Order: sequence, then structure tokens, then C-alpha cells
Amino acid sequence: MQTTEQENFDDIRPYYDEEIPAAMQRIARSGSFPFLASYVYPGEDLETVRQRVASYPDAHTFQHQTMYLVNKRIIERSIDRFTCTGIDRLSSQGSYLYVSNHRDIMLDASLLQNALIDAGFETTEITFGANLMVSQLVIDIGKSNKMFKVERPGGSIRDFYRKSGHLSRYIRYAITDKHHSVWIAQRNGRTKNGMDLTDQGIIKMFCMSEPMDKIRAISDLHIVPVSVSYEWEPCDVLKTLELYESQFAQYTKKPGEDLNSIITGITQPKGRVHFEVCEPLTEVELHAFDGMTNNDYHRAVARLIDRRIVTAYRLFPNNYIAYDLRYGTPRFADQYTAEEKAAFERQLCSLDQYDTCDVDQLKDIFLGIYSNPIVNKSKVND
Repeated sequence: MQTTEQENFDDIRPYYDEEIPAAMQRIARSGSFPFLASYVYPGEDLETVRQRVASYPDAHTFQHQTMYLVNKRIIERSIDRFTCTGIDRLSSQGSYLYVSNHRDIMLDASLLQNALIDAGFETTEITFGANLMVSQLVIDIGKSNKMFKVERPGGSIRDFYRKSGHLSRYIRYAITDKHHSVWIAQRNGRTKNGMDLTDQGIIKMFCMSEPMDKIRAISDLHIVPVSVSYEWEPCDVLKTLELYESQFAQYTKKPGEDLNSIITGITQPKGRVHFEVCEPLTEVELHAFDGMTNNDYHRAVARLIDRRIVTAYRLFPNNYIAYDLRYGTPRFADQYTAEEKAAFERQLCSLDQYDTCDVDQLKDIFLGIYSNPIVNKSKVND
């Protein structure tokens, strides 16, 4: 196996600090810069902002002076209350692999960075799907924001295995050699049906960089599950339509669909949003799985992460309303008000416009997105 000391990660890594000034110049000269500047720095003179951004010397400055404000604007304009608890379980000097449930393409990772900065922690490196690298501007913003590329499944099995091993070794290198923390989603793609479950293939990928010792392979990464809860699910209607179409044929993304999901996720009102940084996985817990086959070990670690995430998932009135509506029960009637139920039903009725579909089925899917976290809690903790 090729060691991290010999391996070149230039094809996936974030920008080095010495590459940041050129990237900042390209961002400041881009045709989209006036729009971006007006969003992040409303009321400021465009040329002043352009010169400021163009002068950033490193990723830290870009993240703290621009990306932090991007997230602040998102919180101010689309979130009623943003909270994050559990960071005090960690050390600000530690390097962790944050494994998060995945509800929004951008916000799950991005909002966590603000919570870490507010708590005096360093930001994390962030996985970034190759499918999202659609332009030089997006690449420059992403790689300057400590994002690194992840290839989606596709091509030959051999090629995918090679890329997975390369990614695994980079994650280990980032955490154990660079002493950077890393954020990664618990599965490939967002959870669209409300059931947050870790793909055991992700655990297998983590272990590829330390194949001779499966306990050490995971314990060295200091995995911290993160549970993200949105009162109003980002892109709930878009997810409903995708799940509906997926019943009849393999779903193929339409041109510009990812960008539309990013913009919708950013702008759609999300109500309250809560992040829970869970207890890290411990070596003692992992050693309980020592006698298992590799496949069973990967599954057991995935379920351990699931229990943390699902237990910490914060339920909101919408979840209880959806459960009662879907199952025709008043079981959770004491968890919401008549006004909250009416607001939810208005959003549910927005599906009536899609009358070329089976609207009743659309509404059942929509209700499942919100009610399944309740179901998932009972399943995972059985």
C-alpha cells in the first residue's frame, strides 16, 4: 500500500495557503462577484469589498472574514433560531472526523463552521462532491474554504475502489499528520426520506487506509457524530418530487438541479435549526466489536454512529404534526398548537399544484420526510 508520505493528493486537496491569493484575485474579478458581495456585505461599496477580498493572504482570513459572514447572513435571513450544543465535549486542540447526518447540500457543513469558530475551535476540512465543481468560481470558493473533492460512485468497480482508498488515505493524513479536523456526511447524498442512517460503505472506506488493524483504523480518526435538525426541512418539496419520480425509474438529476437545491436550501425559511455535537466514539466501544468479521464491524460502527445521531436528533412540532396526519392519530397533539398545524398544512397543500402526479402519494411522501425521524428513533434505539 502506498503511504501518505509518498502519495500525492493534489487532485483532491484544498488549496494551500500560498495558492489563496491567486484564487482570491479570480473570485474578486468574477462576473458573479457583485451579486455575492451585495449578499455578504450589504450596503458596502463594491470596489472596497473587491479590494479587501482580493487581498486575503490565506484560508483562515477568507473563512473568518467572508465565509463566516455568509453563514451569518443565512442565519439572519432564513433561520429563526440557530443553536449548537455539545462542542464542550471536545478539546479545541483535538483533530476529529465529524460524521454528520446530511439534510442540506451546503448548510450541514457550513453552519457547523460558525459554531466551531464561536467556540474557539479551528474550522474543519469539508468533503465536496465532484459533481458540484461546476465552474472555476465554485472550485475557488470551495478549495479556499478548505473543501476537498470526493468522487461519486461511477465507472468501473476497480476505479471506484482506487479512488475510495485515495480518499481514505487523505482523510487519515489530514487528521493524523496535518492535525486538521474533517467533516463528512454519513452517506453518499442527502437523506431525503427523513431516515438518517450511516452507510456502512463509508466505514469501510475509512478502514481502507489502515487495513491491518480495524480498531485502530477507526479509533485514530476520533469520530464525532453530529446530529443536524431543521424545523422546516431544506428543499422539502424538491425532495418529495424526487422521491416520487424515483418510484417509477432510476432518478437522473436534471441540469442545474444541484445549484437549484443549494439556492433553495439557503433561501428557504428553515425555522429553528439545531446542531448536536455528540460524544466521540471511544476505543472501548470499538474493542467490543474486535471479534467480528470486517463486514460486521463496519455495520456495527455505522449503527453506533446512528444511535448517537438519531438519539440527539431534535424533534420539532412539524415532526409530530406529520406523524399524526400520516397515521391518523392524535398521539402527539400536545406537542403542537393549532397555529403550528395550520402552517404545516399550508405547506403540505402546496403540493396540490403538481396535479400531473398522484397528489395523495406526494403528500404521503412529504409527511414521511417529517414523521420518519420519530419512527427512526424507535428503530435505532431498539
